[in-house]
Amino acid sequence: MGERCEWAKGEQDVRHHDEEWGVPVHDDHKLFEFLILEGAQAGLSWTTILLKRENYRRAYHQFDPKLVAEFTDQDQQRLLLDPGIVRNRAKIAASIVNAQAFLKIQQEFGSYDAYLWRFVNGEPITNHWKTLSEIPAKTELSDQISRDLKERGMKFVGSTICYAMMQAVGLVNDHVVTCPRYEVIRALADQSALSKRVVH
Repeated sequence: MGERCEWAKGEQDVRHHDEEWGVPVHDDHKLFEFLILEGAQAGLSWTTILLKRENYRRAYHQFDPKLVAEFTDQDQQRLLLDPGIVRNRAKIAASIVNAQAFLKIQQEFGSYDAYLWRFVNGEPITNHWKTLSEIPAKTELSDQISRDLKERGMKFVGSTICYAMMQAVGLVNDHVVTCPRYEVIRALADQSALSKRVVH
């Protein structure tokens, strides 16, 4: 049994790594949560966001995109005064705009899941990294997703943020090959791809 990916150090990181990171996500509610959290992370550590995750769920009505899309100026002020989240005016404003764009994508494609996973033809990309230093911060595919989201009006969706989201929701398996989760995620990716083919 190899060691888990080096970046998973603290309790929150380890739990996220061992239970969530890289698992293919097809639930729109969960995909919206990661969209908002990854945007909030810009310039900060993922550990910081994980520690604030429950506060975000409370402040953002359990990440209901319909409710977030209707946030008013009063809601923005409430969030700016909430010490449990990242109190950044631009990020808070972006989360509302992104919720509105998210709903439009759902309308156009039937689900955000259908929209996002079409970038990988419904099949997760399994990488074969041996060390943490090999893993890229962004790729041509994350560039493409970033451009598309920006064209649809989203903010805080740069290529690096998009790649982190791709890793988190399982579009790519970026566990190092010696990590115990690597084969687990690869098997889940195979199941995910198979179920997508059956559905379509």
